[in-house]
This record gives sequence, structure tokens and C-alpha cells, in this order.
Amino acid sequence: MRKWWREFSGLVLPVACAGCGRPRTELCPVCGSALSGAAPRRVRPSPRPAGLPEVHAAAPYENAVRAVLLAHKERGALGLARPLGRALAACVRVGTGQMGAVGPLLLVPVPSAHSATAARGHDPVRRIARSAAHELRRAGCPARVLPVLRQRRRVVDQSGLGARGRRANLAGALEVAGGGERLLAHGRVVLVDDLLTTGATLAEAARAVAEALGSPRRASGRAVCSAAVVSASPSAFEINRN
Repeated sequence: MRKWWREFSGLVLPVACAGCGRPRTELCPVCGSALSGAAPRRVRPSPRPAGLPEVHAAAPYENAVRAVLLAHKERGALGLARPLGRALAACVRVGTGQMGAVGPLLLVPVPSAHSATAARGHDPVRRIARSAAHELRRAGCPARVLPVLRQRRRVVDQSGLGARGRRANLAGALEVAGGGERLLAHGRVVLVDDLLTTGATLAEAARAVAEALGSPRRASGRAVCSAAVVSASPSAFEINRN
């Protein structure tokens, strides 16, 4: 019911840009450009958690981009999944294009807690991942979404935790659902999320994938997985970090 009402209200209520509030448009050209106008870049949080794969992001998490992500995630502006998916697809193309093609792209969304998904009425990362996979297929790149990661134990709310606290909170928290390892073995795994802050979530997701595949993080000379996010903390965009 909640999901239906959000979608219906988006059709009948006045629409304003999620980024700047400009009336009669869900995302104005200026805010859309802030989201996907620049080329995706590799991002590196500091300190970098062990096991974090190579990550590409579209834009820093600030101003209009932050507002758009929050509108989609917390306020149910579901129409924003399309532009967010386009931005994510661009990051996937840049990240995987540097490593060579090894089968189809398998977009593995980072899972949300069941309570968070229930409270929001949707899974924002999975929705953006589906939109990104659609964009990739339109461009001739075989891609599919594999939501095989799940939480195997409860974690506390990450807000307010620093880098060390997030790593401790997430250590060993994710696993690949039964049978998922067979699906992951037939393509290039790309972990996807909407936002990178400390990198702890993506590092834990990469560990879970590698464990399911029964291999170290690198196998046969290639990375088991890479990662792509829509946005990352501004500090992670610094280019001269080792």
C-alpha cells in the first residue's frame, strides 16, 4: 500500500526538482548534470579498509547529488532511479572496461537491512542496480542483477560510526545466499551501492563474494570483483592518494 501510494502521488501531486526544488520537473538539467555530467572516477577512502576492490563513482556526495540520493532513498522519489541508474552504469563501464571482458556483467547490490527496506517501502540500491543493468543492455553490454548477498547477522545503524566502528560492525556480517556461488561464477562480478563513505560495506561484500567462490580476492590473474557507486564522500575523490 505504501509503495502504491508513493507511485500514485508522484503522478498527481506537484513535482519539484529533487536537487534544487525547481518546480514542474523531477530532476532539472543542472542537477542532472551534477549527477552524471562528469566522467566517473576511481575513489579511495582514507583509511582504506583491507579487501576493498577498485571503486568508481560518478559524483561527490554533496549539494544536489546528496539531495537526489536522499529523495530516492528516504522519500520514495522512485522516478529518480532512472537517472541514478544511468550514472551507475557509466561507473560500471569505466571500471570494467579497464579489466577486459570476462563473460556478462553481474551487478550484485549491497543488501539493506530488512527493517530499513520495510520502513522505506522499497530497496533503493536494488532499484538503481536494475536501472543500471537496463542502461548497460541498451548499450550492447550484457548485464544482469544478482541480489545474492544477504545479512547473516544483525548490525547496528551505521550512522554516527567512524571508519573503525563500521569495519567492526560489518565484519563477517554478509554472506552469499545458498546457490548464489554458481551464478557468480559465470561472469564479472561488480558490487554496486548508492554511496561510498568509509568503504567498509563494499570491503565486507567483496570478502563474502570471494569466500563463496572459494578463491582469494584475485583468481587467474583477474580481480574477483570490482565496485561502482553513484556517489562517494568528497574526500574519496582526491586523486593523489596512495
